[in-house]
Amino acid sequence: MTIAITGATGNIGGAVARALAADGVPFRMVVRDPARAPELPGTEVRTATFADAAASRAALEGVDLLLMVSGAEAQDRLEQHRTFVTAAADAGVRHVVYTSFMGAAEDATFTLGRDHWATEQAIRATDMAHTFLRDSFYLDFVEDLVGEDGVIRGPAGDGAMAAVARADVARVATAVLRDPAAHLDRTYDLTGPAAITLAEAASIVSAERGRAVRYQPETMEEAYASRARWNPEPWQADAWVSTYTAIAEGALARVTGDVERVTGRAPMSLRDVLRAG
Repeated sequence: MTIAITGATGNIGGAVARALAADGVPFRMVVRDPARAPELPGTEVRTATFADAAASRAALEGVDLLLMVSGAEAQDRLEQHRTFVTAAADAGVRHVVYTSFMGAAEDATFTLGRDHWATEQAIRATDMAHTFLRDSFYLDFVEDLVGEDGVIRGPAGDGAMAAVARADVARVATAVLRDPAAHLDRTYDLTGPAAITLAEAASIVSAERGRAVRYQPETMEEAYASRARWNPEPWQADAWVSTYTAIAEGALARVTGDVERVTGRAPMSLRDVLRAG
């Protein structure tokens, strides 16, 4: 079986690539910039972007199993995804493992979750088998939410999120690639071990980093106004703000055991992620 992975220059794809190489599993990396591809034994490198149908088909010729790590946030990301999915099907790929979003739905509050749902539908519309890894928000990003003044701001209310470590997502993806037949046409909701509020997250960051961090709820109007200084495009501002409103509505509060069921290892907590970093 020939395996290909995208995103090898990033966090999740890179971790999967290193794990497979360490196990002596040969695979192909499909990257935008070959100069940034990690040098790993038993690998080959092909160049393509999701938006380039011809290059993607060529890069995926002869591939049976594909790890498709979702593309970088962009206004046209869904169009890019659909182009790449079609190219994979045309190239003869038999099984796609796609990193989706736990709240993926046509009407997801988190606006980018709608793109993930539509990408899943595009994959389902082909003859390819699938495994969807529906990740919750990443624990690794929690510390990035802290402003220079030590405050996490957003309209999340008292909502909680069962955020997951990127390392755990990579471990699940690696396990699926090692034994794809066991995960055919399955969807996994990948979460951390507990649902925490942003106030609790702030307290954990404060304790682990030894500095005062707190959470300050915002109204929707305040949220858009406080982010206007970065001059985001409307779709980006909506994505940023809806991160918090999805938490507020409880869409990400459910804790699942899928990480441990697939990997045999309990998922990391926010404290674990902070200490590992």
